Amino acid sequence: MSDATLEQWSQELGAALGVVLDDALVDDVLDLARDTAHEVARPAAPVTAYLVGLAVGGGQARADALDTVRRVIGERSRPADRPAQVDVSD
Repeated sequence: MSDATLEQWSQELGAALGVVLDDALVDDVLDLARDTAHEVARPAAPVTAYLVGLAVGGGQARADALDTVRRVIGERSRPADRPAQVDVSD
């Protein structure tokens, strides 16, 4: 799918659903789908996007919902005997 086709479809469907789209939203969804497909399973990508949409529609901030998905994916891909790394650079 070309970028123009994706943009046209996203805008058309967004308008039909009464949803305002911005480039960052589309990029976030594509990143979410890519990460989920590669780290979990390809069929999990649309389900994950749908669940994030439900969470955001229910009032959760988009950034928080995306962070939750990244965290859960990270926990799944980290061996159980290796603790999570903590960033202490701040």
